[in-house]
Amino acid sequence: MSFKQIFIPPLLVLPLILTGCGSSSSDATDVTEESATDTSADTSTDTSTDITTDSSVWIINTTDEVSENLYDSGTNQGSLVNVQSVETETVDDLEYTVVSATGIANYQVTLSQDEIDTLNARPKAATDFLSGATTAEAGEAFEFGEDIGYNSNNDCETTGGTGYWPPGPVCPENISRTGYFPNSPEPATDDVASGLGAMGYWVNGTSVYQWGDGQSYNNEGVWQTLAPVAEVYDVDVCGGHAANGDYHHHFSSDCLGKLVNDEGNGHSPIYGYAADGYAIYGPWYSNGILAKSSWAVRDYDDTSSATGCGTAGVRNCVLVDEFNVAAGFVAAADGPTTSDEYNSLSGNTFIASAGFFYEDFYWDSTLTNLSGEYLDQYNGHDNGDDLGYHYHVTVTQDNNGVQTPAFPYTIGPRFYGKLQDNSIASNGADVGGPPNDGALPDLPFCEADQEPEMGVCIP
Repeated sequence: MSFKQIFIPPLLVLPLILTGCGSSSSDATDVTEESATDTSADTSTDTSTDITTDSSVWIINTTDEVSENLYDSGTNQGSLVNVQSVETETVDDLEYTVVSATGIANYQVTLSQDEIDTLNARPKAATDFLSGATTAEAGEAFEFGEDIGYNSNNDCETTGGTGYWPPGPVCPENISRTGYFPNSPEPATDDVASGLGAMGYWVNGTSVYQWGDGQSYNNEGVWQTLAPVAEVYDVDVCGGHAANGDYHHHFSSDCLGKLVNDEGNGHSPIYGYAADGYAIYGPWYSNGILAKSSWAVRDYDDTSSATGCGTAGVRNCVLVDEFNVAAGFVAAADGPTTSDEYNSLSGNTFIASAGFFYEDFYWDSTLTNLSGEYLDQYNGHDNGDDLGYHYHVTVTQDNNGVQTPAFPYTIGPRFYGKLQDNSIASNGADVGGPPNDGALPDLPFCEADQEPEMGVCIP
């Protein structure tokens, strides 16, 4: 089954291309497995598996391959790509898979003429590209980090990759790091919030990030922007970019899918591992069926909606608990209406339609209870087979095979599993979640049929 993946931000005509990607590595292995019917709800039973049983899920650089375009800062030496080593280590009686990597990918990309035309139709193409258009040519492959005409940041001159990344974010660096992933992950007994920064590793050693970009409307800590939406013009043709030099994906990447030979003809193979040790599979639940997120968008347009704020199109309330709509909502600082414009850090303009901010979403348990391809609040499930509990990256797909990342994109706002003390992530560190852990001080509690107005609840 062939498909292409394009991310279309809300109410935008121009999509971002994430197609035509492949691997220049011969080490990629197809580990596709068929999935049994999922009978889980949010309280699924864990049947953990040992993640070291098939080391081929990791794209290990066994030949000391180096990037053709990226190099160690201040040198002309190419950076090693993918994963450098995968070992087993026991710490405090717990066995871990220990993954060492540089965070440098080796994707190879070939674009169609339609995709070239789409790049050249970016809203700020005149300044995003040095000559006003990409230098990439249809049908001609180029490597990760190769110059395709972008007006990249000056810091790319010290690490390579000038012209491959759009202006805005910093350029990726060779950041050697080591991640410990428990071989027998455990379900968490308390809420474990995911946050900013690396929440896991993809199988090529690059970082898994979740939905947050660390920004909020007017910097007030509420109406937090979603990286896959607000940063859509800030990522490369593989859907990745860097923060503090760390190259990462916030959502499903077709380049990564090609790297692991995910063709959509069965349950997706493993794309990576979350910090809690549970696998993150690709978007496919089974042949032609996508795994489905159970997070829904609030209805701001229906004034009687239990998830809106009582006035059509207005954002001035947040849910008390995005995991339980019945808890009602509280007044919040005014956000943009669903027809207002929002300007991103990179100077791109978006319509702030419903689904633009984190606070626009809530977990719909009735969807999870449908079982099958529907996921839980953590963006995972247990099919009751030998895969055990696992996450999925989530997308939607139209009739033309065009895929759009679907919130929460990778793992959910919370981890399903426990984070060990040596984890690459920690509970809620720099969390990009509900402001003040969802508790807004000095604001009234309003039932679902009431509207917050001037500090009081109006029926």
